[in-house]
Amino acid sequence: MAHMTETGAEARIVLYVRGDCHLCDIAHQIVEQVSLESGDEYLAVDIDHYPELRKRFHEDVPVLAVDGRLVARWRFSPDLLRAALAGGRQGS
Repeated sequence: MAHMTETGAEARIVLYVRGDCHLCDIAHQIVEQVSLESGDEYLAVDIDHYPELRKRFHEDVPVLAVDGRLVARWRFSPDLLRAALAGGRQGS
């Protein structure tokens, strides 16, 4: 499932979240920080709006995907996200 940003581009970074999730709030702050540093667009997707995503990720949120590849769930660091972004660029 491709996720498009407001500019119509496919988001490099996708963060799957749900409401009332304290880990999701922390993850969102990390993604926002690293996205501003890197210039890469990101999209936060509330899994509760998509039955297939809710079924897939139910209790695993937050889930982080970079370039369509799942790289982390529950907790991750800014450095892990930076490394995933750098790895994707090297493979381009």
